Amino acid sequence: METKSRAGARGASVEAAGPQDEPRVDGYLLAAFPWYGLDETYSGRRWLMHTSTSADGTVEHGSLGHGDEPSKNLEEHDTRRFAVTVTLSRRPVRHSADGTGVLEATSVSSVAWLAGSGLLSCTWPAQMERSLRQDWTEQQTAIAWELADDLGGAGWSKLTLPVDGVPTAFHYRESEYGWVLAGETDEVHLGAYGRGMSAYSLGFSVVKDITEYRD
Repeated sequence: METKSRAGARGASVEAAGPQDEPRVDGYLLAAFPWYGLDETYSGRRWLMHTSTSADGTVEHGSLGHGDEPSKNLEEHDTRRFAVTVTLSRRPVRHSADGTGVLEATSVSSVAWLAGSGLLSCTWPAQMERSLRQDWTEQQTAIAWELADDLGGAGWSKLTLPVDGVPTAFHYRESEYGWVLAGETDEVHLGAYGRGMSAYSLGFSVVKDITEYRD
């Protein structure tokens, strides 16, 4: 049986994968919640990724990139440095737009899943044959589900990082493919993932001008 946290994460992930993803700045401007990116101590490139909306057109979550754009080009895996922030609105339990079901509330597990699946999307084992890649993807997706559903488990540690200057607790895990963070603020659930940039040196803040990020 699915736990509530997994159901909440799954609801978010389905929306993230849907056709309503919006890569332009418009989607960010329509959100009813603040976006979070790396704070002013980061001076590198910033770029837009995508937002995702529910069936009724409400912006639910989105991602912002920092550094190099992630690539599945295996020759670049050891040299590209990036960090992606994931902002997810706090959503209570509610009826679906068509009235046929109920959407679970979003949670820290939800944003942990979004961040974990984001890291998975830019990972590709160099030595794997094409015929095995789908099996590998399904296996890693299942692992990401389990990890997001058990934030108190051994797969995670605690890491405190500044958010708008305030020390904030995050759930943190790392693997050979990169790292994932998941936490929350008073207004949103906040996640991040990356590779080549140390998570321990990062800070987050509300994005004051989304146009500082470029496609």
